[in-house]
Amino acid sequence: MQTELADFARQHADGPEAADILRACVHCGFCTATCPTYQLFGDELDGPRGRIYLIKQVLEGQAPTERTQLHLDRCLTCRACETACPSGVKYGRLVEIGRELLAERRPRGWRAQAARRALAWVLTGGAFAPLLAVGRLLRPVLPMRLGAQLAPARAAGTWPRTPRARRMLLLAGCVQPALAPNINAATARVFDALGIEVLTVARAGCCGALRHHLDQQAAAREDMRRNIDAWWPAIEAGAEAILVNASGCGTMLKDYGVLLRADPAYAAKAARISALARDLCEVLPPLVAALAPRLGPAVSTRVVFHPPCSLQHGQQLRGVVEGMLVALGAQVLPFADAPLCCGSAGTYSLLQPAVSATLRERKLAALTAPRPEVILSANIGCLTQLSGGATPVQHWIEWLDERLR
Repeated sequence: MQTELADFARQHADGPEAADILRACVHCGFCTATCPTYQLFGDELDGPRGRIYLIKQVLEGQAPTERTQLHLDRCLTCRACETACPSGVKYGRLVEIGRELLAERRPRGWRAQAARRALAWVLTGGAFAPLLAVGRLLRPVLPMRLGAQLAPARAAGTWPRTPRARRMLLLAGCVQPALAPNINAATARVFDALGIEVLTVARAGCCGALRHHLDQQAAAREDMRRNIDAWWPAIEAGAEAILVNASGCGTMLKDYGVLLRADPAYAAKAARISALARDLCEVLPPLVAALAPRLGPAVSTRVVFHPPCSLQHGQQLRGVVEGMLVALGAQVLPFADAPLCCGSAGTYSLLQPAVSATLRERKLAALTAPRPEVILSANIGCLTQLSGGATPVQHWIEWLDERLR
């Protein structure tokens, strides 16, 4: 796609990269069939191809409008279009650049900015856990769906404390410890059974994705730098990897090297963090056989696995968890439209609730059609989004942990 950058875009740190991405697009339209919002609205501007044109217009100097903001806001950044694209267009990266430029050239009103700052503060700070506790107390008077999603979390259980020769770091996450504390504890128990010690670092917090998606890119980079500083002593001491059991966070960690490449003090360290970041399904498959002597029968064997967009499209890890579940004795049931987003998409479910709710109902209908005993997934956002129905929902590492004896 021919592109002539305006002077401001040519001088912007990410302008040349955006131009290269735009030039890779051949306008073929294969992406539209995989775009959830295009399927909902049938509007070209609510599909990847149309949004690419909107970003192109901004980069070429056209003044962005409210309409530009609307259509970019409605993008889930699920990146299913990247999987479908025959030209390898890095759409997710282009949207990141486009949104940052849009925030600079057409700032939101003060109310919208204040709401986004407040949302980031609540979700990534110390206020989230007490507010969640209050929400759970108010469940009886809340709307049915919200009350169901605020059901008390499964107790975390014990965290192994036996020192091991092999050590790996674990990103604890921002909302996950309060929403579902058992996920991290189950991760530690499974790895302990394999002779690997899992460590968390208190000073490491949000991966940066929430602020990055809320027009707070500079603050997001500060989150990244804080995490790098927190992890670095353990990395220098020999930690083998940074484990991530929330695939959305894993996608972000793997982008640290790109997002901090212009920072002379952190570029090399950020690249190292990205190289060390591993989703659980990248580490466990070759080790699963060693767990066989310790595995009891599965509580639920008829399962569906909802692959989060951040896992199957963002990290391009498709079929890995499903294959491991089969090797562990599960009957993994196929379902329709597996590549499509459930509508969670980080803070999208809070900022675009109507679209998110529609996508949730469609996804739940597909997931429950084969009548599974449990829905498994690999991202806290998806797990929260899909909970509250008749079929229980849990992280696949919890399902595996339940079998340890």
